[in-house]
Amino acid sequence: MAALLACLVLAPGWGTRPVAQTASGIVDVAIVLAVDCSWSVDQDEYDQQMQGLSAAFRSSDVIKAFRSGPNGRIAVALVQWAAPDAQHLSIPWAVLETPADALALAERIDAAPRTIADGATSITAAVSTGILLHRSNPFDADRQVIDVSSDGVNNTGGRPETARDYAVSLGITVNGLTILNEVKYLDHYFRNHIIGGTGSFVETAVDYADYHRAIKRKLLREIGLPLS
Repeated sequence: MAALLACLVLAPGWGTRPVAQTASGIVDVAIVLAVDCSWSVDQDEYDQQMQGLSAAFRSSDVIKAFRSGPNGRIAVALVQWAAPDAQHLSIPWAVLETPADALALAERIDAAPRTIADGATSITAAVSTGILLHRSNPFDADRQVIDVSSDGVNNTGGRPETARDYAVSLGITVNGLTILNEVKYLDHYFRNHIIGGTGSFVETAVDYADYHRAIKRKLLREIGLPLS
């Protein structure tokens, strides 16, 4: 695990102070959004993931959800991932406390170019990158979540269970959003090999066109809004 963590490539801004940090520095949940950029994801599919995320943070439902928590704020960071040596921090930790914060994050997501070229699928490295981000965050979070979106199974970088179990040992929950356009059993694979921790779950998108709906629902669950 130490060797894997050491090889991860992260963008400038790693560990920088989050925007809109409040005096207390306490957030209800800190979420690492891990966006799949592996070989199976073309540019249009990457764009659909990012557009779905930005639309979710513009939605009144998500804004109402994070403002309704005990502390009234959450923190979000975004990572693009593929192979073990292809992990990039696109958006460092941002604290969302007001509607303006959410809209600003949505604009940053819209403006974020794809920085990871096609490569292998290392969910192991994606989870490990999320662990590094949580361990370096400059604030207290009541809950810590790694939110992994993918359309494929792990095929390099070691067993994903190792990274998941390490995350869980640190109190970090690993959730999954599976896109079933290629691997129809991917949601079952994630339940057996990827997710873990308190309240962990898998959200499923039928295809990339369905990602918009699925990621909004997933974020609402992670922020803490009960959904049937």
